[in-house]
Amino acid sequence: MLPPRRAVIFLGVCFCLILFLTARALSRPWNEVTQVIGLGDLVNQNDTSWNFTRGHSNNDLYAPPPHFVPGIPKPLGYQYSKVMVVTRTKEEDTDWIAKELPDWDTAIYVADDPSAPLHPPKNKGHEVMIYLTYLIDHYDQLPDVAVFMHSHQNAWHNDELVEGDAARLLRRLNLNRVIREGYMNTRCGYGPGCPAWMHPGAVEEDESKQEEIMLARAWGELFPDQPIPSVLAQPCCAQFALSRDRIRSIPRARYVFYRDWLLSTDLSDYITGRIWEYLWQYIFTGEAVLCVDESVCLCDGYGFCFGGDEEYRAYQQLGAEKKELQEQFDIWAWFAADVQSSQNGDSEGATPEEGADIHQQLQDKQKQVTEALYNANLRGKNPRLRAEEVGRPWKEGDGF
Repeated sequence: MLPPRRAVIFLGVCFCLILFLTARALSRPWNEVTQVIGLGDLVNQNDTSWNFTRGHSNNDLYAPPPHFVPGIPKPLGYQYSKVMVVTRTKEEDTDWIAKELPDWDTAIYVADDPSAPLHPPKNKGHEVMIYLTYLIDHYDQLPDVAVFMHSHQNAWHNDELVEGDAARLLRRLNLNRVIREGYMNTRCGYGPGCPAWMHPGAVEEDESKQEEIMLARAWGELFPDQPIPSVLAQPCCAQFALSRDRIRSIPRARYVFYRDWLLSTDLSDYITGRIWEYLWQYIFTGEAVLCVDESVCLCDGYGFCFGGDEEYRAYQQLGAEKKELQEQFDIWAWFAADVQSSQNGDSEGATPEEGADIHQQLQDKQKQVTEALYNANLRGKNPRLRAEEVGRPWKEGDGF
């Protein structure tokens, strides 16, 4: 046993040695240290996709931001390869896809079935985990266009002009627009999500968007080198299309990093899913707010070309007036039925003449709505008119 004084000296020397070795290790550049990504995968030091240097200096901490450039559509008649990346649970039915969209390839992930051919590493974050898993697993074998969708065919967040039908939406989707833009939200309608929906600086919880007060924390963890924006906005609800070039403009390692964050965060499944609804546009465009004019989205994206924003607003007004007349007629019909069954036969407020007048107004309004929609479809089938309406260059022989 060492004498007490020598023991103290010995321990002091050991402590200094530990401090020296620790400082030396911390000063080593990142590429001299074993790196781990994903679920325990070692980083290949020769893989340029794992490049966490920023700007022109290898001593900087973060990778440069992605460089987003517009894509160039293929010549008229080119058949793009395309895939639907679909999230579902064991109970949800996706048979409608093969029936309604036989020309689409599919990658259908089952969130809660680890034995399914396609499944995420963990059922967390709603569709986010599955979308990121597809991007990671298929990074080197991507189609021209990938559309990320929920499992249900009919949903309120699919636009009214396709009657909420995902199959109709995808049959009309302009793949050339996806190629040009790189990223396209499949929803054109602003509400909810635009024009200024999420405020990451909020400190008081809003019951309608509980994730808002957690956005600043999540942003700081996901984008530590980027300032927190004052507003995050795009149309809801986590359904979008991507071009292959846009996906690959971001290193695969970043998708792994995002998924690792999702796997490790203590934020709930619900909150993480909601947070990412308003991050996708930033990931793929670098824009915190991406609220494309509805008339432009509908015309260039789906071929509903009303002539411009003013004409589209006029069509919306016709629809609102039609809805109001329908409500009036329904009320009249309810009163008329009540009067007919009453003993006193008091018909005040529910006369046949009143009902006939409302019904005629409703028919006239429906005719106007139908005519406006017919003309919008007709304009949308003309590639020149379509380009002119959205302010896009076009020359003879170009497609959409």
